[in-house]
Amino acid sequence: MKNNVTVIKVGGAVVEDAAALDGLLSRFVRVEGPKILVHGGGRTATAIASRLGLKTQMIAGRRVTDSDMLEVVTMVYGGLVNKRIVAALEARGECALGITGADCGVIIAHRRPATPVDYGFVGDIDRVDAERLMTILDAGITPVIAPLSFDGHTTLLNTNADTIAASTARALAALCDVTLVYCFEKAGVLTNPDDESTVIPEIHRADFRGLVDAGTISGGMIPKIENALGAVEAGVKRVVITSASSLALDSGTTILP
Repeated sequence: MKNNVTVIKVGGAVVEDAAALDGLLSRFVRVEGPKILVHGGGRTATAIASRLGLKTQMIAGRRVTDSDMLEVVTMVYGGLVNKRIVAALEARGECALGITGADCGVIIAHRRPATPVDYGFVGDIDRVDAERLMTILDAGITPVIAPLSFDGHTTLLNTNADTIAASTARALAALCDVTLVYCFEKAGVLTNPDDESTVIPEIHRADFRGLVDAGTISGGMIPKIENALGAVEAGVKRVVITSASSLALDSGTTILP
């Protein structure tokens, strides 16, 4: 019988709201079985960069990461944000270990090609070492993964947290039954972004393009669902997009092949 592992990704809007994060982590520690938390933190990185006199450049919702910005996101994602979460989990009795993709070489990536857009030190994932993550989980430790990968040599790479979560879930699916949960400030994927009662209960691959064309799914939700669809098609047992305020796996939007 396979182990059951839950991979939960929490977005920056929750991470950077102290009350929301506090509630999410209290619910997270009650999730049964081995689990992994993947986090964002882009707004904090933008704020710290501004304090350091660095301008943030975004293209299509993605952060352009030059060498100076890479230092900022490494400090913020791998340091400040990650260790605050680890400390909060430890305070709740959860044995947590904050890591980046460079730690134990768990996430290897390559620098994204400079054409058609040069995003700088941004990584596209090549491999997640599921066996090393399982070694950590089997020791009773909960990995808290910052959105940083590395090239297998010496270069860290800024990497989308949704992609890290999906790639981690896909890699683990070869070894165990995996549930992937994207939790954020909304109750799920909504037909009306101002009405929490309009949650779409299920999204199939066949539905996806029509929802995008209709404008129901837009902006950052598009790559989130693309990652979710790719994960479930690659063998992840279940993918759910739900509210961080409930972390309920029986509500929100379930992504299906």
